[in-house]
Amino acid sequence: MVTDPVFEPVAFSDIPAWQNDDHSAAMAAFRVSAERMAKRPYTTKRFGAESALLAAAAARALSLSNDELPGGDACRAFFETWFAAHRLRLDNASGHDFDGFVTGYFEPEIEVSGEYSTQFPVPILKRPPDLVEIDDTTRPSGLPDDFFFARQTPAGLGEYYDRAAIENGALNGAGLEMYWCKSRIELFFVQIQGSAKLRLQDGSREESIVRISYDGKTGHPFTAIGRLLVERGELDAESISMQKIRAWLETHPDQATALMQKNRSYIFFKTIDHPKPDLGPVAAAGVPLTPMRSLAVDHRLHTFGTPVFVETRKPLPGDTEPFSSLMIAQDTGSAIVGPARGDLFIGSGARAGKTAGSIKHPGRFTILLPKAASG
Repeated sequence: MVTDPVFEPVAFSDIPAWQNDDHSAAMAAFRVSAERMAKRPYTTKRFGAESALLAAAAARALSLSNDELPGGDACRAFFETWFAAHRLRLDNASGHDFDGFVTGYFEPEIEVSGEYSTQFPVPILKRPPDLVEIDDTTRPSGLPDDFFFARQTPAGLGEYYDRAAIENGALNGAGLEMYWCKSRIELFFVQIQGSAKLRLQDGSREESIVRISYDGKTGHPFTAIGRLLVERGELDAESISMQKIRAWLETHPDQATALMQKNRSYIFFKTIDHPKPDLGPVAAAGVPLTPMRSLAVDHRLHTFGTPVFVETRKPLPGDTEPFSSLMIAQDTGSAIVGPARGDLFIGSGARAGKTAGSIKHPGRFTILLPKAASG
Protein backbone atom coordinates (compact mmCIF):
# COMPACT_ATOMS: atom_id res chain seq x y z
CA MET A 1 0.00 0.00 0.00
CA VAL A 2 1.48 3.33 -1.09
CA THR A 3 1.26 6.03 1.58
CA ASP A 4 -0.15 9.24 0.13
CA PRO A 5 2.55 11.92 0.09
CA VAL A 6 2.03 15.53 1.09
CA PHE A 7 2.13 18.10 -1.73
CA GLU A 8 3.21 21.35 -0.10
CA PRO A 9 2.80 24.48 -2.29
CA VAL A 10 6.03 26.48 -2.48
CA ALA A 11 7.09 29.62 -4.29
CA PHE A 12 9.64 29.23 -7.04
CA SER A 13 11.77 31.74 -5.17
CA ASP A 14 11.90 29.30 -2.24
CA ILE A 15 13.41 26.49 -4.35
CA PRO A 16 17.19 26.53 -3.84
CA ALA A 17 19.12 26.94 -7.10
CA TRP A 18 15.94 27.46 -9.17
CA GLN A 19 17.14 30.80 -10.48
CA ASN A 20 20.55 29.40 -11.42
CA ASP A 21 19.31 26.35 -13.33
CA ASP A 22 19.62 26.12 -17.11
CA HIS A 23 15.92 26.39 -17.94
CA SER A 24 16.55 26.32 -21.67
CA ALA A 25 18.01 22.80 -21.26
CA ALA A 26 14.97 21.75 -19.25
CA MET A 27 12.70 23.28 -21.90
CA ALA A 28 14.44 21.30 -24.66
CA ALA A 29 13.69 18.06 -22.79
CA PHE A 30 10.11 19.16 -22.04
CA ARG A 31 9.50 19.95 -25.71
CA VAL A 32 10.53 16.40 -26.61
CA SER A 33 7.66 15.18 -24.42
CA ALA A 34 5.44 17.97 -25.74
CA GLU A 35 5.78 16.61 -29.27
CA ARG A 36 4.55 13.24 -28.00
CA MET A 37 1.66 14.85 -26.08
CA ALA A 38 0.57 16.72 -29.20
CA LYS A 39 -0.16 13.35 -30.78
CA ARG A 40 -1.50 11.55 -27.72
CA PRO A 41 -1.65 12.87 -24.13
CA TYR A 42 -0.28 10.68 -21.39
CA THR A 43 -2.52 8.94 -18.87
CA THR A 44 -3.15 10.77 -15.60
CA LYS A 45 -1.70 8.83 -12.69
CA ARG A 46 -2.54 8.78 -9.00
CA PHE A 47 -0.21 11.53 -7.80
CA GLY A 48 0.55 13.07 -11.17
CA ALA A 49 -0.43 16.05 -13.25
CA GLU A 50 -3.81 15.94 -14.97
CA SER A 51 -2.92 14.90 -18.49
CA ALA A 52 -5.18 17.30 -20.43
CA LEU A 53 -3.82 20.30 -18.53
CA LEU A 54 -0.27 19.07 -18.94
CA ALA A 55 -0.85 18.66 -22.67
CA ALA A 56 -2.17 22.24 -22.85
CA ALA A 57 1.01 23.54 -21.23
CA ALA A 58 3.04 21.37 -23.58
CA ALA A 59 1.28 22.86 -26.59
CA ARG A 60 2.22 26.32 -25.35
CA ALA A 61 5.84 25.21 -25.02
CA LEU A 62 5.86 24.13 -28.65
CA SER A 63 4.62 27.58 -29.66
CA LEU A 64 7.66 29.35 -28.21
CA SER A 65 9.72 31.02 -30.91
CA ASN A 66 13.29 30.05 -31.70
CA ASP A 67 14.35 33.43 -30.36
CA GLU A 68 12.87 32.60 -26.94
CA LEU A 69 14.43 29.16 -26.51
CA PRO A 70 18.18 29.79 -26.17
CA GLY A 71 17.87 32.32 -23.36
CA GLY A 72 16.94 30.92 -19.99
CA ASP A 73 14.75 33.85 -18.92
CA ALA A 74 11.87 33.10 -21.30
CA CYS A 75 11.99 29.41 -20.48
CA ARG A 76 12.06 30.05 -16.73
CA ALA A 77 9.12 32.44 -17.12
CA PHE A 78 7.23 29.73 -19.01
CA PHE A 79 7.53 27.21 -16.18
CA GLU A 80 6.67 29.83 -13.56
CA THR A 81 3.63 30.97 -15.56
CA TRP A 82 2.16 27.63 -16.54
CA PHE A 83 3.00 25.56 -13.46
CA ALA A 84 2.74 25.74 -9.69
CA ALA A 85 5.47 24.17 -7.57
CA HIS A 86 4.62 21.57 -4.93
CA ARG A 87 7.26 20.07 -2.68
CA LEU A 88 6.63 16.36 -2.25
CA ARG A 89 6.98 15.06 1.30
CA LEU A 90 6.28 11.59 2.59
CA ASP A 91 4.77 13.09 5.75
CA ASN A 92 4.45 16.37 7.64
CA ALA A 93 7.08 15.60 10.27
CA SER A 94 10.08 17.86 10.62
CA GLY A 95 13.43 16.51 9.53
CA HIS A 96 11.97 14.89 6.44
CA ASP A 97 13.12 17.51 3.96
CA PHE A 98 15.19 15.01 1.96
CA ASP A 99 13.06 11.94 2.50
CA GLY A 100 13.18 10.82 -1.14
CA PHE A 101 15.82 8.69 -2.80
CA VAL A 102 17.76 9.35 -6.01
CA THR A 103 19.80 6.93 -8.10
CA GLY A 104 21.27 7.13 -11.60
CA TYR A 105 21.12 5.02 -14.74
CA PHE A 106 22.64 5.07 -18.21
CA GLU A 107 22.57 3.50 -21.65
CA PRO A 108 25.20 0.75 -21.91
CA GLU A 109 27.21 0.27 -25.08
CA ILE A 110 28.18 -3.32 -25.84
CA GLU A 111 29.46 -5.41 -28.73
CA VAL A 112 27.06 -7.98 -30.16
CA SER A 113 26.81 -10.37 -33.06
CA GLY A 114 23.90 -11.44 -35.22
CA GLU A 115 24.96 -15.07 -34.83
CA TYR A 116 25.87 -17.40 -31.97
CA SER A 117 29.56 -18.13 -31.42
CA THR A 118 31.85 -19.00 -28.54
CA GLN A 119 32.71 -15.29 -28.31
CA PHE A 120 29.03 -14.26 -28.34
CA PRO A 121 27.14 -17.10 -26.62
CA VAL A 122 24.35 -15.27 -24.74
CA PRO A 123 21.13 -14.34 -26.56
CA ILE A 124 19.31 -11.02 -26.24
CA LEU A 125 15.66 -12.01 -26.52
CA LYS A 126 12.69 -10.22 -28.02
CA ARG A 127 9.28 -10.34 -26.38
CA PRO A 128 7.57 -13.75 -26.57
CA PRO A 129 4.11 -13.78 -28.14
CA ASP A 130 2.60 -15.51 -25.09
CA LEU A 131 3.69 -12.73 -22.71
CA VAL A 132 0.72 -10.46 -21.98
CA GLU A 133 0.17 -7.43 -19.79
CA ILE A 134 -2.31 -7.73 -16.93
CA ASP A 135 -3.82 -5.35 -14.40
CA ASP A 136 -5.89 -5.52 -11.24
CA THR A 137 -8.95 -6.59 -13.21
CA THR A 138 -7.31 -9.32 -15.33
CA ARG A 139 -4.74 -10.70 -12.88
CA PRO A 140 -5.47 -14.38 -12.11
CA SER A 141 -6.04 -15.24 -8.47
CA GLY A 142 -2.81 -17.22 -8.23
CA LEU A 143 -0.54 -14.25 -9.01
CA PRO A 144 0.55 -11.66 -6.41
CA ASP A 145 -0.67 -8.08 -6.75
CA ASP A 146 2.74 -6.84 -7.96
CA PHE A 147 2.65 -8.96 -11.14
CA PHE A 148 1.74 -6.95 -14.24
CA PHE A 149 2.72 -9.55 -16.84
CA ALA A 150 1.59 -13.16 -17.26
CA ARG A 151 1.81 -16.12 -19.63
CA GLN A 152 -1.15 -16.79 -21.91
CA THR A 153 -1.81 -20.52 -22.26
CA PRO A 154 -4.78 -22.49 -23.63
CA ALA A 155 -5.79 -23.06 -20.01
CA GLY A 156 -5.67 -19.34 -19.18
CA LEU A 157 -3.24 -16.91 -17.61
CA GLY A 158 -0.41 -18.01 -15.36
CA GLU A 159 3.01 -17.02 -14.06
CA TYR A 160 5.65 -16.58 -16.75
CA TYR A 161 9.02 -18.32 -16.74
CA ASP A 162 11.50 -16.57 -14.47
CA ARG A 163 15.18 -15.75 -15.09
CA ALA A 164 16.44 -19.16 -14.00
CA ALA A 165 13.97 -21.03 -16.21
CA ILE A 166 14.77 -18.87 -19.25
CA GLU A 167 18.53 -19.13 -18.78
CA ASN A 168 18.11 -22.89 -18.42
CA GLY A 169 16.39 -23.12 -21.80
CA ALA A 170 12.64 -22.59 -21.25
CA LEU A 171 12.42 -20.43 -24.40
CA ASN A 172 14.95 -22.30 -26.54
CA GLY A 173 13.62 -22.99 -30.01
CA ALA A 174 11.09 -20.17 -29.88
CA GLY A 175 13.05 -18.03 -32.35
CA LEU A 176 13.32 -15.07 -29.99
CA GLU A 177 17.05 -14.42 -30.37
CA MET A 178 17.70 -10.89 -31.66
CA TYR A 179 21.45 -10.66 -31.10
CA TRP A 180 24.14 -12.44 -29.13
CA CYS A 181 26.36 -10.82 -26.48
CA LYS A 182 29.45 -11.92 -24.61
CA SER A 183 28.19 -12.87 -21.16
CA ARG A 184 25.20 -13.21 -18.85
CA ILE A 185 26.73 -10.56 -16.62
CA GLU A 186 26.82 -8.09 -19.52
CA LEU A 187 23.19 -8.85 -20.40
CA PHE A 188 22.15 -8.62 -16.75
CA PHE A 189 23.28 -5.00 -16.53
CA VAL A 190 21.71 -4.15 -19.88
CA GLN A 191 18.44 -5.50 -18.49
CA ILE A 192 18.77 -3.41 -15.35
CA GLN A 193 19.21 -0.27 -17.46
CA GLY A 194 16.39 -1.26 -19.81
CA SER A 195 18.09 -0.21 -23.05
CA ALA A 196 21.42 -0.35 -24.84
CA LYS A 197 23.42 0.88 -27.78
CA LEU A 198 24.70 -2.20 -29.63
CA ARG A 199 27.83 -2.24 -31.75
CA LEU A 200 26.95 -4.98 -34.21
CA GLN A 201 29.90 -6.96 -35.54
CA ASP A 202 29.14 -8.26 -39.04
CA GLY A 203 32.35 -10.14 -39.71
CA SER A 204 34.03 -7.25 -41.52
CA ARG A 205 36.06 -4.39 -40.13
CA GLU A 206 33.00 -2.20 -40.03
CA GLU A 207 30.34 -2.17 -37.37
CA SER A 208 26.85 -0.72 -37.23
CA ILE A 209 24.97 0.79 -34.30
CA VAL A 210 21.63 -0.65 -33.22
CA ARG A 211 19.49 0.69 -30.38
CA ILE A 212 17.36 -1.66 -28.31
CA SER A 213 14.74 -0.75 -25.73
CA TYR A 214 12.60 -2.43 -23.10
CA ASP A 215 9.64 -4.39 -24.46
CA GLY A 216 8.19 -6.15 -21.45
CA LYS A 217 9.31 -8.41 -18.63
CA THR A 218 8.32 -11.67 -17.01
CA GLY A 219 6.43 -9.87 -14.25
CA HIS A 220 8.47 -11.00 -11.28
CA PRO A 221 9.45 -8.26 -8.79
CA PHE A 222 12.91 -6.79 -9.16
CA THR A 223 15.40 -8.07 -6.58
CA ALA A 224 18.50 -5.95 -5.97
CA ILE A 225 21.44 -8.36 -5.89
CA GLY A 226 23.58 -5.60 -4.38
CA ARG A 227 21.40 -5.75 -1.27
CA LEU A 228 21.91 -9.51 -1.14
CA LEU A 229 25.67 -9.06 -1.32
CA VAL A 230 25.51 -6.58 1.55
CA GLU A 231 23.40 -8.96 3.61
CA ARG A 232 25.94 -11.72 3.01
CA GLY A 233 28.78 -9.44 4.09
CA GLU A 234 30.41 -9.50 0.65
CA LEU A 235 30.12 -5.72 0.05
CA ASP A 236 29.81 -2.69 2.29
CA ALA A 237 26.48 -0.87 2.23
CA GLU A 238 28.07 2.59 2.40
CA SER A 239 30.42 2.17 -0.55
CA ILE A 240 28.47 -0.22 -2.77
CA SER A 241 28.19 0.72 -6.45
CA MET A 242 27.23 -0.90 -9.72
CA GLN A 243 30.93 -1.24 -10.59
CA LYS A 244 31.61 -3.11 -7.35
CA ILE A 245 28.66 -5.42 -7.89
CA ARG A 246 29.84 -6.21 -11.41
CA ALA A 247 33.42 -6.74 -10.23
CA TRP A 248 32.18 -9.20 -7.60
CA LEU A 249 30.22 -11.15 -10.22
CA GLU A 250 33.20 -11.31 -12.57
CA THR A 251 35.58 -12.46 -9.84
CA HIS A 252 33.14 -15.09 -8.53
CA PRO A 253 32.04 -16.89 -11.73
CA ASP A 254 31.09 -20.01 -9.78
CA GLN A 255 28.49 -17.99 -7.80
CA ALA A 256 27.50 -15.30 -10.29
CA THR A 257 24.74 -17.13 -12.15
CA ALA A 258 22.99 -18.31 -9.00
CA LEU A 259 23.13 -14.81 -7.51
CA MET A 260 21.79 -13.09 -10.64
CA GLN A 261 18.96 -15.63 -10.76
CA LYS A 262 17.83 -14.40 -7.35
CA ASN A 263 16.51 -11.48 -9.41
CA ARG A 264 13.76 -13.50 -11.06
CA SER A 265 12.67 -10.60 -13.27
CA TYR A 266 13.79 -11.01 -16.89
CA ILE A 267 13.59 -8.21 -19.48
CA PHE A 268 12.80 -8.54 -23.19
CA PHE A 269 13.80 -6.03 -25.87
CA LYS A 270 12.89 -4.57 -29.24
CA THR A 271 14.97 -2.70 -31.79
CA ILE A 272 14.02 0.91 -32.39
CA ASP A 273 14.41 3.40 -35.19
CA HIS A 274 15.84 6.24 -33.17
CA PRO A 275 14.23 9.61 -34.06
CA LYS A 276 17.06 11.66 -32.52
CA PRO A 277 20.29 9.63 -32.49
CA ASP A 278 22.15 12.38 -30.64
CA LEU A 279 19.93 11.79 -27.60
CA GLY A 280 19.61 8.76 -25.35
CA PRO A 281 17.39 5.71 -25.82
CA VAL A 282 13.66 5.89 -26.50
CA ALA A 283 12.22 5.11 -23.07
CA ALA A 284 8.93 4.11 -21.49
CA ALA A 285 7.26 7.47 -22.22
CA GLY A 286 7.89 6.94 -25.94
CA VAL A 287 10.49 9.70 -26.26
CA PRO A 288 14.31 9.75 -26.40
CA LEU A 289 16.01 10.61 -23.14
CA THR A 290 18.06 13.74 -22.56
CA PRO A 291 21.20 13.26 -20.44
CA MET A 292 20.90 14.95 -17.03
CA ARG A 293 17.36 16.16 -17.81
CA SER A 294 15.30 12.94 -18.08
CA LEU A 295 13.96 11.33 -14.92
CA ALA A 296 12.61 7.83 -14.34
CA VAL A 297 9.69 7.74 -11.89
CA ASP A 298 7.17 5.23 -10.59
CA HIS A 299 4.78 5.42 -13.53
CA ARG A 300 1.99 3.84 -11.53
CA LEU A 301 1.99 7.05 -9.47
CA HIS A 302 3.33 9.92 -11.62
CA THR A 303 2.22 11.19 -15.03
CA PHE A 304 4.83 11.09 -17.78
CA GLY A 305 5.90 14.50 -19.07
CA THR A 306 5.66 16.18 -15.67
CA PRO A 307 8.48 18.61 -14.79
CA VAL A 308 10.17 17.72 -11.48
CA PHE A 309 12.83 19.79 -9.75
CA VAL A 310 15.25 17.29 -8.20
CA GLU A 311 17.75 18.09 -5.46
CA THR A 312 20.22 15.79 -3.73
CA ARG A 313 21.69 16.27 -0.30
CA LYS A 314 25.25 15.58 -1.46
CA PRO A 315 27.08 16.02 -4.79
CA LEU A 316 27.02 13.50 -7.59
CA PRO A 317 30.34 11.76 -8.31
CA GLY A 318 32.86 14.25 -9.66
CA ASP A 319 30.87 17.33 -8.59
CA THR A 320 31.51 19.70 -5.71
CA GLU A 321 27.94 20.92 -5.11
CA PRO A 322 24.74 18.92 -4.54
CA PHE A 323 22.73 18.21 -7.68
CA SER A 324 19.74 20.47 -8.38
CA SER A 325 18.00 20.62 -11.76
CA LEU A 326 14.62 20.67 -13.40
CA MET A 327 14.02 17.21 -14.87
CA ILE A 328 11.21 15.78 -17.00
CA ALA A 329 9.51 12.48 -16.07
CA GLN A 330 10.13 10.42 -19.19
CA ASP A 331 10.89 6.88 -18.02
CA THR A 332 10.21 4.26 -15.37
CA GLY A 333 11.91 1.15 -14.02
CA SER A 334 11.34 -1.99 -11.97
CA ALA A 335 13.38 -0.64 -9.05
CA ILE A 336 11.75 2.82 -9.14
CA VAL A 337 8.97 2.31 -6.63
CA GLY A 338 7.22 4.93 -4.52
CA PRO A 339 6.20 8.58 -4.86
CA ALA A 340 9.54 10.05 -3.69
CA ARG A 341 11.79 7.94 -5.88
CA GLY A 342 13.72 9.08 -8.95
CA ASP A 343 16.38 7.75 -11.31
CA LEU A 344 18.51 10.31 -13.17
CA PHE A 345 19.44 9.48 -16.76
CA ILE A 346 23.15 10.29 -16.95
CA GLY A 347 23.92 9.46 -20.59
CA SER A 348 25.44 6.71 -22.73
CA GLY A 349 28.64 4.71 -22.45
CA ALA A 350 31.12 3.62 -19.80
CA ARG A 351 31.80 7.07 -18.34
CA ALA A 352 28.10 7.69 -17.77
CA GLY A 353 27.85 4.22 -16.29
CA LYS A 354 30.58 4.92 -13.77
CA THR A 355 28.75 8.04 -12.58
CA ALA A 356 25.31 6.42 -12.58
CA GLY A 357 26.45 3.40 -10.62
CA SER A 358 27.68 5.53 -7.72
CA ILE A 359 24.52 7.60 -7.19
CA LYS A 360 22.42 6.65 -4.17
CA HIS A 361 21.52 9.91 -2.50
CA PRO A 362 18.76 11.28 -0.27
CA GLY A 363 16.69 13.51 -2.52
CA ARG A 364 14.02 16.17 -2.52
CA PHE A 365 11.38 16.41 -5.24
CA THR A 366 9.38 19.46 -6.18
CA ILE A 367 6.61 18.57 -8.62
CA LEU A 368 5.46 21.18 -11.14
CA LEU A 369 1.73 20.81 -11.69
CA PRO A 370 -0.31 22.77 -14.25
CA LYS A 371 -1.74 25.69 -12.34
CA ALA A 372 -5.35 24.81 -13.06
CA ALA A 373 -4.71 21.39 -11.50
CA SER A 374 -3.30 22.92 -8.34
CA GLY A 375 -6.00 25.43 -7.73
